[in-house]
Parts: sequence; C-alpha cells; structure tokens
Amino acid sequence: MIDKQKLTEVYKTLFDWLCLAWNWLRSLFKPSADASAKADDAENAPHKPSRLWLYVLVGIFVLSLLAGGEKPRGHEIPYSQFLTLVNENKVDKAVVTQRFINGSLKDEDKEFGKYFVTIPLWDEALTKNLQDHKVEYVVRSGENWLSNILFNWIIPIAIFAGIWMWLLPRMTGGAGRGFLNLGNKIKIKQEAGKTTFDDVAGAESAKQELKETIDFLKSPEKLQKLGGRMPKGVLLVGSPGTGKTLLARAVSGEAGVPFFNISASEFIELFVGVGAARVRDLFEQARQKAPCIIFIDELDAIGRSRGGPVVMGGNDEREQTLNQLLTEMDGFDPASGVVVMAATNRPEILDKALLRAGRFDRQIVVDKPDLHDRIEILKLHSKAMQLDKDIDLTTVAKRTPGFVGADLSNIANEAAILAARGGRDTVTMADFEAAIDRVMAGPEKKNRVLGPEEKRRVAYHEAGHALIAENVPTGQPVHKISIIPRGVSALGFTLQLPVEEKYLSTEAELKDQLAILLGGRVAEQLALDSVSTGAQNDLEKASEIARNMVCYLGMSKKLGPLIYGQRQQLQFLSGDISEQRNYSEETARIVDAEIKALVEDAQQRAQAILTTKRQQLDQLADLLQEKEVIQREEMIALLGIKA
Repeated sequence: MIDKQKLTEVYKTLFDWLCLAWNWLRSLFKPSADASAKADDAENAPHKPSRLWLYVLVGIFVLSLLAGGEKPRGHEIPYSQFLTLVNENKVDKAVVTQRFINGSLKDEDKEFGKYFVTIPLWDEALTKNLQDHKVEYVVRSGENWLSNILFNWIIPIAIFAGIWMWLLPRMTGGAGRGFLNLGNKIKIKQEAGKTTFDDVAGAESAKQELKETIDFLKSPEKLQKLGGRMPKGVLLVGSPGTGKTLLARAVSGEAGVPFFNISASEFIELFVGVGAARVRDLFEQARQKAPCIIFIDELDAIGRSRGGPVVMGGNDEREQTLNQLLTEMDGFDPASGVVVMAATNRPEILDKALLRAGRFDRQIVVDKPDLHDRIEILKLHSKAMQLDKDIDLTTVAKRTPGFVGADLSNIANEAAILAARGGRDTVTMADFEAAIDRVMAGPEKKNRVLGPEEKRRVAYHEAGHALIAENVPTGQPVHKISIIPRGVSALGFTLQLPVEEKYLSTEAELKDQLAILLGGRVAEQLALDSVSTGAQNDLEKASEIARNMVCYLGMSKKLGPLIYGQRQQLQFLSGDISEQRNYSEETARIVDAEIKALVEDAQQRAQAILTTKRQQLDQLADLLQEKEVIQREEMIALLGIKA
C-alpha cells in the first residue's frame, strides 16, 4: 500500500518544482515592452496559463503512480525455487502478470520473508501445478483499465495540448489572433502623426494638392457650407522611393489626426473571407477615431483588375477583399472625416472600380525630384552630418539625375560610412563622389586586377568616349573618367555632368549621343587595330536610340513623320516595353536600312574626330593607365580644352 503522508509530501515537492520551472520558462519567453505598450496591447495580449494547469499536471502524474497496475514486491527468487515452493505446498497466493509473479507464503520464510517475486515462464503445466497444490492465483495483463486510459490517452493528449498552448501565441505573433493569424482582427499601426511637410523635401506640386486634404480634415464645415463634399480617397502614384508614404505621414502630422498605416498584403490570408473581415474591422476602428486617415500601402496587392479567367468560381480571397474595400469606401459618410489614402507604383493594373469618382477621387503623381528638389533632399538628409567645408551639394545633385529621395538618402548614408571607414571627423566631397560611384556603378572590385593589355584597351575605350563628348556640339561636360572595375561587369566608365535638367531631346542631340556611345569602340580600332567585347553595352544603347528615332520619333527622311510598330508599357514608370510590328516586310527593310545608316554615320563622325585628336587620345589613355581615375580639372590641364 502507498503511504498517504509520503504521497502528500511528493505531491507538494513536485508542485513546487513545477512552479519554479514554469516561472523560469515564462521569464525566458516573456516579451519585453514598456508600460504604455503593455497598456495599449492588454486587450490583444496572449492569455497565460493559470496555476490550474499545474494542478492538472501534478494530478496526472500522481494518477500515473496510482494507476500503474500491479507492482512487484517482496524478495526476488529464481523461478525454479518458485516451482519447488509450489510442489512443497508452501505457496498461499499468487498474482501472475506478463512481467512477474507476486506470491505470498503460508508461513514466513527465514530467508526472504513472507512475500516473493519471480519472473514468469507461463505454460499450461504451471496452471495445472498451481491447481494441484491448491494455490489461490490470479492472472492479470500487467496493466489495469485506469493505467491504459492514462498512458494511452490522457497523458499523450495532455502533452500535445501543453505544447500547442506554448506554440500558439508564438505562431500568431503574440496577438492572440488565432491559428496562423486567421482571426478577423489585425494589428494596425496607429501613429500620432509627428511628421510634417518640413520633413519632406521637394515634391512641391504633390504637397500643394495634399494641403487641400488637410484643410478638409481641419475644417470640413467650410466645404460643406458650399454644398461640396470632402474627397473620400487620395491615390499617390509614383516610382518606388519617391516619398509616397512619407507624404501620407506628413498629411497626418499637419492635420493632427490619427494615422492608420497598413500594407495591403496584410489583408490577404490563406482562407477566403479573412481579408474582407479585416477590411471591415479597419474601417470600424477608423470611424471610432474620426477624423483620421487610413493609409494603405502597395494598394496593387489587393486592387488588381478583376478581369480575366474565372478562378474557382471567382470566389478567391483577393477579390472578396477588394469587393469589401469598394463597399466600405461607398458606405461611409464623407462628413465623418475619414480619408482613405493609398500608394502604388503600378496604377495600370488597378481595378477601374477603385479609380472611379466617389472612391479614389484624387490621383496625385509623385514625380522624381528635379535638380532643385534633389538639392533640398540632400540638405535634409545631411542636416545631422558633420560636413566638410568643401562640400558642394549642388554638384552632388547634378551628378544624380533620375535619382529619387531614397537613393539620395542612401548616397548621404554611404558617404558617412566611407568617412567613418577612413577615420575622418567630417564627410568630404570625395566621400560623396565615391558614394555616388558606388550606387551608380557598384562597389570597386579590388580583387579584379586587369592585365597590362586589358588595362590599355579599357583606357583607350574610356578616353574615346570622353573626347567625343567634349567635341560634339551638344555633348555634356565630362566630369570623371575611371578604369577601375566595378559591379558585375563594368571595367570602367565615363561620367558626364549635365549642365541643366532636360526633358526633351532634339535630333541633333540624339545623333551626338550615338557618336559618344560609339567613341569607345572606334578608339580601340584606331589605337589597337581591333575591337573587343567591351563595347557590347554601347552597341545595345546605340541600336535602341537609332530604332526609336526611326520608328517612334519620325526622324527618318525616307519613312517620314510616322510611327512604325505598336509599343505597350508593361509596367508604369518602368522601362519594360513590349513591341508588335504592324508594317510590311518592305517597310521593315527600309527601317533596318535607316537604323543602320544612323549608326554608321555616328561611327564615321566619331572616327573623324578621334583621328583629328589622336595625340590627345594617346595622352589621355596614358594618363588613365597611370592614375586609373581622372577628374575634369586634370583632363582640362592635360588637353588644354575649355573649362
């Protein structure tokens, strides 16, 4: 029999140990957060197991002790001795199990006492032998029904449930939203709106249009008196990195209203209906906080056009989410002060129902910054930097045409990293120059060493580009020449600095650009009597410019001012173009001849210039081989050209 007092002591000891273990595990996985965050997230915090679970676990353990079936007791004797005792009529009772035989003697034995145990060797002869000697015996399986239920059902299920309860909060991000985040609610970032238009450099036209939205949010009664209504939605369209999200934050900060920031991809889940429920929850929270701004980033994730083949009856998750978004934007009152803002860089794939009046009433294009905007952006990102006196941000801005705000921020950060790497106390102009080169052409490949012949060929190639750029009428001034390998395949580059921002190109400028592109290949032919594969990229660009001039810009005398071929932009603000020919074979031959004539004419121009300037070509190539990098000032001093 089990001693109850000892069992109670064991029970208390186990409970104390389990409490200590639980506190230790909880300290390991307890999320760190400040007091305010805990208060805000109290509703969504995961439920921790109570001490009841500890009692249950200890109870199961004690039951397992009690339900373990027959226990061996007494002194163990050999099986042969057991048979001898049976034959001598000394065995009183026996309990036969699969693992052992418990027995008691009629008279206590001096050697091993009253009780004994032995390993069974069950057979029919043993049964007959026990019956013949009138031994009271019981045959058991070794396990009772309670033990079977406990070990085969209760304990495995309890272990599985414990593991599941431990994993569940971690699988749901600690928000208590159900398995794999399949709950309706999602955690929406509600920000206080500390960003203002002072934190956004450039984008003046977009700011001006957004200021009206701010006025609507601050004083909606002004428009309502005139019988108008506040726009329901504002769609920001622009290339990646132009500052669409930053502008939305600035609107929130200027208006002083709550700002709900969420990515469109967060609505989508594995099962149909979850995204629609989350959209409903988002708008319900926004109405409670009105006036406010809902900002949905990357709207194209859920707003794609619903045209095309029907998939699974058209009842897929994305379509239901989009339908719910359309319904919510139609359903809420404009006077409530809830404005929906969204951003995308692919407006061409959005569903037309999203873009109609009454939903996204306004579409604001956030353009790439011009020269003035780039200067302002650089000033903003370098405000906290220790700049050297020689820094000229205007030159940096001129060197970065086509760069967006994110690129300029990256350049400023790279310049600071290079200054820190060099052990300098201030960021110099050389750091900015190196940062621009790194972003545009890739990092220097210091382990890629060119041989003397390759180095000479690359030097002549880049010198040819530079001389043609300086000698054609519309060429941009050469700012820097380098023959240091960079990036994946660039063995050198010639950097031209635009004098002013240009949005149009004339026929003369395009022809000069063709000559500049072919200048490197012509220089190799003149100096080394052969050409190399280094001009591949130049030939691709030259062929593309010539084809555009002939087919799409009407700059061919034979073909006239017509467009040949249909072009379709595959993605908004990207260079991915699909072309389809819509002209005859005879016209195609004329097109090919005109393209070839433009390229060959440019090659002849480049050859004539470099033949005349052959001495300067040799001098510039020799200096490049010696110094590897030449700035404009050095090139002017060497060649005696105008600054």
